[in-house]
Amino acid sequence: MRRRELMLLLGGAMTSAGAARAQQKAVPAIGFLAIGWPGPYAPAVAALHQELRESGYVEGQNFAIEYRYSEGRYDRLPALAADLVGRKVDVILAAGDGAVLAAKNATSTIPIAFITGDAVESGLVASLARPERNLTGISILAAELMGKRLELISELVPQARVIALLVNPNNVNTEPMIREVQEAARAKGVLLHILKAGTETEIDAAFASLVQLQAGALVVSPDALFFTRREELVALASRDAVPTMYSYREFADSGGLISYAASLTAAFRQLATYAGKILNGAKPADLPVQQPTTFELVINLKNAKALGLTIPQSILARADEVIE
Repeated sequence: MRRRELMLLLGGAMTSAGAARAQQKAVPAIGFLAIGWPGPYAPAVAALHQELRESGYVEGQNFAIEYRYSEGRYDRLPALAADLVGRKVDVILAAGDGAVLAAKNATSTIPIAFITGDAVESGLVASLARPERNLTGISILAAELMGKRLELISELVPQARVIALLVNPNNVNTEPMIREVQEAARAKGVLLHILKAGTETEIDAAFASLVQLQAGALVVSPDALFFTRREELVALASRDAVPTMYSYREFADSGGLISYAASLTAAFRQLATYAGKILNGAKPADLPVQQPTTFELVINLKNAKALGLTIPQSILARADEVIE
C-alpha cells in the first residue's frame, strides 16, 4: 500500500473514531447516588424513569445513567461521588442526606438534584427560593414531621409511658430530629430514649436495648439506611411486639404498623423533573427547592391486630390509607 493511501486510510479511521466519540458525548449521562442497595429503591427509581420518559428521556436511547449504591455505608459515598464526577456525568441525582453531601463535596460545577431531609438546616442551600451554587432539589421536612410522628404513636398507644427514638448518628439531620421529638415527648409527658444505629449490626443492638428499656412504642426516624433495611426493621419490631411509627409508607406496605410522611415516589418524580430541566439547559440556582405540601398517614390493620391494638377512630378518620 502506498504511503498516500495509508495516510488517507488512517485519517478516515481517526475521523470515524472522533465522530463516534462526539456521538457518545452527545448522549447526556446522569449519575445516581444513594446510600442503600438497588432492590429497596427499585419502585422509586421506576417512578423516576417513568417521569423522565414523560419528559422525553428514555434510558439507552437519548441518555445514559450510572448507578452508584454505597450498600448501607456512609463512608463509601465520597469515593462513589468522586467516581461519578470523574466520569463527567451531566447531572448527579443524590438520594439521602449523606449522598447529597458527598456529591456536594465532590463537585462545585456539575449540577446536583437532590432529595434530602432539610436542605437549609443542613447547609446545602442558602434558601429554598434561591438555592445558589450547583444544587437544588426536594426537601422532605425530615425534622419538622418528627414531633407529629411521636404525637400519633402516643395517641395510638396511650399506655406507653416510655417511647424510644431510633436515629442514625451519621445523618446530618439527626440532631434537629431529636430536638423535635424531645419537645413533643415533653408535651405528651412521656419518657424518651434515644437509640442510635449507623450500621446493620447496630440496628440489632438498638432493638436489644429497646427490649431492655421496656419501651412501649418506637419512632423510626427518616434515614436512607433505615429505608433500605425496612423489611428487617419491621421484622424486628414485630418480633419484639413493639408498636412502631415509621417515616415512609413503604414501611407500612412491608407490614409495619403506621407511617406518616410525604410520598417518596412523588419526590423521585420531582427529582426526574429537575433532571429533565437541567439536561435541557436550566441551572440549579434558578430552580427553587421544593417542599411537599401533602402527607400520607398509612395504617396497617394486620400489624395492629397482631399487636392486640385497637386503632382509635380519631386516627382512622385521618388515615389516607388503611391496609387490611
